[in-house]
Amino acid sequence: MTRNTRSSLSLLVALAAIAGCADESGRPLELKFGHVGAPGSLYAASAEEFARLANERLGERATVVVFGASQLGSDEVLLQKLRLGTVDFALPSTIMSSTFAEFGLFEMPYLVEDREHMGRIEEEILWPTLRPIVTEQGYDIIAVWENGFRHVTNSIRPIDTPEDLAGVKLRTPRGIWRVKMFQTFGANPTPMPLSEVFVALQTGVMDGQENPLAQIVSSRFHEIQPYLSLTGHVYSPAYVTVNADRWGRLPEDVRLILEETARETQRFVYDTAERMETEFLQEMVDANVVVNEPDLESFVAVSQAVYDEFGKSVTGGRALLEHAFSLTSD
Repeated sequence: MTRNTRSSLSLLVALAAIAGCADESGRPLELKFGHVGAPGSLYAASAEEFARLANERLGERATVVVFGASQLGSDEVLLQKLRLGTVDFALPSTIMSSTFAEFGLFEMPYLVEDREHMGRIEEEILWPTLRPIVTEQGYDIIAVWENGFRHVTNSIRPIDTPEDLAGVKLRTPRGIWRVKMFQTFGANPTPMPLSEVFVALQTGVMDGQENPLAQIVSSRFHEIQPYLSLTGHVYSPAYVTVNADRWGRLPEDVRLILEETARETQRFVYDTAERMETEFLQEMVDANVVVNEPDLESFVAVSQAVYDEFGKSVTGGRALLEHAFSLTSD
């Protein structure tokens, strides 16, 4: 092999790596998908199903590898790694409201009534209005999955009305509106990474927490929290997010496969979430957790103050709220 031939081959390998087809050694590119879910969580199941389908379709061109809780860091760290290009996909949820003010829409209590309503919000608000805000900051969203409807567990008492939250030290994810909401409800909320919550509950640093059932059970919170209140106070979407520049340098056919697969995976996510809700609720009942259905109207009534503040403090917030509520099935 001549020196010119070797130089040409080296250049082709380098160009392939830049394009996203291979790494510096010529092997298929490894695309890292990071999420904060525990094994057995909805996040883990969703990301693994996406990777399975995508890898079948990508063949030798690229491989999606999934990294779960504690492997790549918190949602905040994952977004930083996404910006730096050391992670290729992330699955942020609540943290988006701290990064992009308008995403606080999905932190509003009792906004999303069901997944069909969320589908209409996705089509009419998220893609045309919210996605461009993300791309302006160097990210992009290629699909919408979910974290789910959130409920409260605690070690003190059943929560039937907002008054029952008075003085409860409640862990929340990082997100200004989640904190404001529970302050309005009367609790004492504290943001904390998910990885630290079990010990905080076990030691009494926190009295309770709020999460979808899939996160509660996969994180084993039901083993140390005797009360579950089905508040359903927030529906949390999860966004399959990429670095816009790095994404744009992948070959077009690879991008098409990944985006189509991510959006097709949404049906699996919703079906799995519904199944998990039923199974995990029964698992908690079997574990002798006291389950109650709160007076939701009392929570909705108090929520008006949160809507008003969002409408005043976020540019276009009132219009976003009105549009989202107009898409209900009523």
